[in-house]
Amino acid sequence: LACSMGYQAGLLSLTALREEPEDAVLDHCRSIAEVMPVIGFYLQPAVGGRVYTQGFWRRFAEIENVVAIKMAPFNRYYTWDVIRAVIESGREDIALYTGNDDNIIADLLTPFQWQGRTRFIVGGLLGQWGVWTKRAVELLEAIHPLQGAESIPSQWLTKNAELTDINAVVFDAANGFAGCIPGIMEVLRRQGLVPSNRCLNPEERLSPDQDAELDRIFAAYPEWMDNAFVKANLNRWMTE
Repeated sequence: LACSMGYQAGLLSLTALREEPEDAVLDHCRSIAEVMPVIGFYLQPAVGGRVYTQGFWRRFAEIENVVAIKMAPFNRYYTWDVIRAVIESGREDIALYTGNDDNIIADLLTPFQWQGRTRFIVGGLLGQWGVWTKRAVELLEAIHPLQGAESIPSQWLTKNAELTDINAVVFDAANGFAGCIPGIMEVLRRQGLVPSNRCLNPEERLSPDQDAELDRIFAAYPEWMDNAFVKANLNRWMTE
């Protein structure tokens, strides 16, 4: 169905295979790859993912029709497992994307080196970028020229910490990410893009104090937000 509708690749959710051995998961991935190009997805256990060995990712990278991997374990060790596996595979054609919303800028700026080769994460597939998307595009455009530079201004370390603080609130890290979807919806509601922060699951709602924490980051980090851009275009978007 996805192929018939023109999709170029499929991002694999493996949450239904959390208890399966890695060999079975790899067989599943190979089966999908026979139908269409595949994007791997390392999802953190806190929201339905699981831990995979470095050997799993090494064998995953050998699947011919794998075109990219989204790394979102929210863990430095596990992220490095994927990058090292791809480097060891010799696959230069597998794009690396960060899904680590808690470390976005550092992921994008780091030259990952192993066995004499260097790989960069080329972009992000992030829940964080479900909001303030104009700023996200501008951020990536500013970072790409810095990849591989001899020196990086220290302000980027500060920006990384600021974005981590923002994400902790929007995604509700203090409560095990229970309010992540309502958090995104509340940001969009405040911008006038949706009428409420209600979710299909009535049990998904903002956590206690999350609303107040959203007030805090709105006041502290206006430069990260595209509120003026949304306001200038909102009427046109809503009527077209």
